[in-house]
Amino acid sequence: MFASLADRLSTTFRGLRGKGRLSEQDIDATVREIRTALLEADVALPVVRNFTDAIRERARGAEVSGALNPAQQVVKIVHEQLVEILGGDTRPLRMAKTAPTVIVLSGLQGSGKTTLAGKLGLHLRGLGHTPLLVAADLQRPNAVDQLRIVGEQAGVAVYAPEPGNGVGDPVRVAREARRFASEKLHDVVVVDTAGRLAVDEELMTELSHVIAAVEPDDVLFVVDSMIGQDAVTTAREFAERVGFDGVVLTKLDGDARGGAALSIRGVTGRPILFASVGEKLDDFEVFHPDRMANRILDMGDVLTLIEQAERAFDAEQAERMARKVSQGENFTLEDFLEQMQSIKKMGSLGKILGMLPGMGEMKAQLDSVDNRELDRVSAIIQSMTPAERRNPKILNGSRRSRIARGSGTSVSDVNGLIDRFGQAQKMMRQMGGSGMPGLPGLPGGMPGGGKKSKGRQAKQDKPGKGAKGRSGNPAKRALQGQGGAESVDMGSLPPDLKRLLQ
Repeated sequence: MFASLADRLSTTFRGLRGKGRLSEQDIDATVREIRTALLEADVALPVVRNFTDAIRERARGAEVSGALNPAQQVVKIVHEQLVEILGGDTRPLRMAKTAPTVIVLSGLQGSGKTTLAGKLGLHLRGLGHTPLLVAADLQRPNAVDQLRIVGEQAGVAVYAPEPGNGVGDPVRVAREARRFASEKLHDVVVVDTAGRLAVDEELMTELSHVIAAVEPDDVLFVVDSMIGQDAVTTAREFAERVGFDGVVLTKLDGDARGGAALSIRGVTGRPILFASVGEKLDDFEVFHPDRMANRILDMGDVLTLIEQAERAFDAEQAERMARKVSQGENFTLEDFLEQMQSIKKMGSLGKILGMLPGMGEMKAQLDSVDNRELDRVSAIIQSMTPAERRNPKILNGSRRSRIARGSGTSVSDVNGLIDRFGQAQKMMRQMGGSGMPGLPGLPGGMPGGGKKSKGRQAKQDKPGKGAKGRSGNPAKRALQGQGGAESVDMGSLPPDLKRLLQ
């Protein structure tokens, strides 16, 4: 969503590099470019004005004039102002001292409240809670049935005593749901309320009565981030007429310009708590203002990447792999397949790589990454016998031909996989089983790449051979606090992913 804004800001900061001192004209030109970038991203004008005024004032102060690298100091200022405009600190859900905690979802029809209820339920279940989803949207056709289906997919209980489709009293349903949750020991209640195509008196009255009946710990306003400035206008009306405590942005993976995310906090004063970043139930993230600012400024989001890896990779599996390699046992194609399947749970390869620092400059290559490559590799390995997976050395010409026919690929594809697997084995030995082949520092495994070229490239790929005092891994470099966006050279990427990006 923030791609165009990130590109524009990167271009602006690139023009400051190499300048030992920034003049008034440099600062004014930079602020002017930032203002244009924000306006083009559909950010509300009052927010843009406050943002640029703060940057201009700080850029003219001693923190920039006395800095050894003024350009990086300006980037730091912009980053800090972005974090502030996005809400500052991460704001968690308010949990009641005495269960159940009640959360009411509000918003217009079509904003994605019902699907969001399932995503939030799944998120809470993953945190060890026993949530209950409440079907209090009794107006929209089939809303109750949709919530039942979403709840079943998320593995979360649903309270739906009324059929909906205009039948039933949502206030009574919400009130009884709280009592039902106490009896059945559900510690969190998520109430899905009705929406309308536009703000009207009937909607606000019904929502006010539901809120009064259940006395929620948090009222979340669910807003479609694709609708731009209309999202800010709607949020302001909801805040003034019924009130809410936090915002949830849906469709943040879309191609809109991102103005809603940057404006809604500044206009309403309410923090953003969560973001929906895809259609699947697990495409749901806690909203961290500092991490979002990192993404916008192409500094990467390594912490989120690590958290996703921890969820995708089984801890017992990783420990078993580390123990196996440390004892000198071979890393087999069965292990290779198991870890690739874990990688698929993290999402697309382009999305994974996009969280690394400096990858914004490789946007075109990331967009062209073929996510079906992992499926083809999986098909090849699954077409092998157990003995062949454990010992690829027995794969002669006839066996490779049979595997190619069975997987719907070519013999050259099979040969390429065996070559890449050999590289992955070497990486596992070097890493002692402590990380993902080809993506050091993260748990689990990833397909290795094609054969490395001799000479300079081979030296670049050796661990620990980067610049003095810095890790060769971009993820580790980000965690070492380098303080600015920098590009990632192809030599630091996993060989298999290098091949995909070339």
